[in-house]
Amino acid sequence: MKSLTQLTFDNRFARLGDTFSTQVSPQPLEAPRLVVASEAAMALLDLDPTEAEQPLFAELFSGHKIWSTAEPRAMVYSGHQFGSYNPQLGDGRSLLLGEVVNEAGEYWDLHLKGAGKTPYSRMGDGRAVLRSSIREFLASEHLHALGIPSSRALCVTGSDTLVYRERPERGAMLLRLAPSHVRFGHFEFFYYTRQHSELKQLFEHVVEAHFPELLEHPEPFHMFFRTVLERTAALIARWQAYGFCHGVMNTDNMSILGITFDFGPYAFLDDFDARFICNHSDDTGRYSFENQVPIAHWNLA
Repeated sequence: MKSLTQLTFDNRFARLGDTFSTQVSPQPLEAPRLVVASEAAMALLDLDPTEAEQPLFAELFSGHKIWSTAEPRAMVYSGHQFGSYNPQLGDGRSLLLGEVVNEAGEYWDLHLKGAGKTPYSRMGDGRAVLRSSIREFLASEHLHALGIPSSRALCVTGSDTLVYRERPERGAMLLRLAPSHVRFGHFEFFYYTRQHSELKQLFEHVVEAHFPELLEHPEPFHMFFRTVLERTAALIARWQAYGFCHGVMNTDNMSILGITFDFGPYAFLDDFDARFICNHSDDTGRYSFENQVPIAHWNLA
């Protein structure tokens, strides 16, 4: 097992350059303290569970300190939100701290949510609150336990920082893990801005990192899309089987690897209701339970 200072970083996405992301440092929380940590998620990084008891743990995951070999970047992407295209989105309150390679040779994105403003925050404050951070922590680890592909939650860090929503709340940060945080919206951004060479570069990065077997295929683009389609279909089937409602199936919330992430107003059905809507801002029911299958198809198209 490793200590926090022994993590090995290999920041492949950062090396794509400033066209794909912007260098940003996390903005620290006041009086950070660990709220919860997942030993199962820590094991993905070969971390000793006792590391969560060290002051450095909360300091690293609240923006106070950062590894010298990490390269915090805010990713740029676009997406269709409730059916309408938004030309530029991006990591507005989160940062890709870097990519850690574990002893098995697996890569894990360290993505810090609630890390403060970025160039893509628009009118937002870049913060997350404790309430929503705990909900995402619970959802991530619960879906994984059910066998549903999901980002993982390493820890939640609380603080004395005030964040204003409907009322003042305590700010928090969530550290989530995934093999990649590339979304459908990444490809949309470079397509719609006609940056075709960068689009090809993004494709090559994703395939080399996650689908290397496609490099030898005579039709790599076709097979890449088919692979994403099959993974997404399998994911949505599991959502439907367990009565899980994501609530915000915008294309910027859809993983290119077919995993669940960007938990917002999610819910599980208590009793079967095909028309159940878990997002109170979804007035038309676009992302209702019964629409998750056709919306996934629409997003892929």
